[in-house]
Amino acid sequence: MVVSQPLHLVNPAPFPRTRLRRLRRQAWLRDLVAEHALRPADLIQPCFVLEGEGRREAIPSMPGVERLSVDLVVAMAERAARAGVPAMALFPVTPPERKSEDGCEAWNEDNLVCRAIRAIKRAVPEIGTIADVALDPYTTHGQDGLLRDGVILNDESLEVLCRQALCQAAAGCDVVAPSDMMDGRVAALREALDGAGHNQTVILSYAAKYASAFYGPFRDAVGSSASLGRADKKTYQMSPANAAEALRETALDISEAADMVMVKPGLPYLDIIHRVKAAFQLPTLAYQVSGEYAMIHAAGLQGWLDAEAAMEESLLAFKRAGADAILTYAAIETAEKLQRR
Repeated sequence: MVVSQPLHLVNPAPFPRTRLRRLRRQAWLRDLVAEHALRPADLIQPCFVLEGEGRREAIPSMPGVERLSVDLVVAMAERAARAGVPAMALFPVTPPERKSEDGCEAWNEDNLVCRAIRAIKRAVPEIGTIADVALDPYTTHGQDGLLRDGVILNDESLEVLCRQALCQAAAGCDVVAPSDMMDGRVAALREALDGAGHNQTVILSYAAKYASAFYGPFRDAVGSSASLGRADKKTYQMSPANAAEALRETALDISEAADMVMVKPGLPYLDIIHRVKAAFQLPTLAYQVSGEYAMIHAAGLQGWLDAEAAMEESLLAFKRAGADAILTYAAIETAEKLQRR
């Protein structure tokens, strides 16, 4: 009886009969045997939404990224559709006067995100809209949940997060994405959405979201850095030291009816992306966060590396690790580059 060996145990013929460079000699051969590919359809464009009309503001810590008023967000959505980018993730730049201790602007049906969703759906209905479910852009303290005596309240936060998601769904949002990391929030959101007749609204859970140093430029962009001050989010976001815990978090969110899951940040957590995808085989997304994006672009501006090539290489790494889609601030420009090939 002949027992076949697993492929990784088969010894190839030795050099010179085996020459691995044979398949690298020409571009068409390299493309032919490529194990993974990056497509425009793999990319999601995050966008920072600003009050006003015809307004754009540069974000110094994110070269090339701007805060945009709703009308310019619509123009970005039109550009995304032409480039083949399937969806946009919206994040508000809430004016200071509309921030509060409880973040009640989050469930104002006419807030920035809801207005942007409605405007995009009128102008570019084929573009998917993803809305963040968390309180940090709306609170005076910059935390993702309700705060009392220095403690983030888990169960009390669930109620207001559900109110936020219901406003987003009513505005026409396709996907609500809880990034708050409160325990039990996926089950609470699913029950609330279904109870209000939004049973087709997708839940993309930030299942494994780490308390990372790579979020700084994002907090600058939405204006939560000043609110947060010297405080941190380590009592609810995951420790960078933990990997098995990411699987527990993801398993819980799936059991609560998450439709898709996300790992955040991206490049420093490729092992987590791979383990989550291998373990659960659910649509798994990665977020190339603001700090990752900023590092690549800053190095490019200094002439230390080719930023465009480094960006594409890092995005391909997410695909290789098992990500089905990637949120990246370079989504549209990368998709346009891929289209030109």
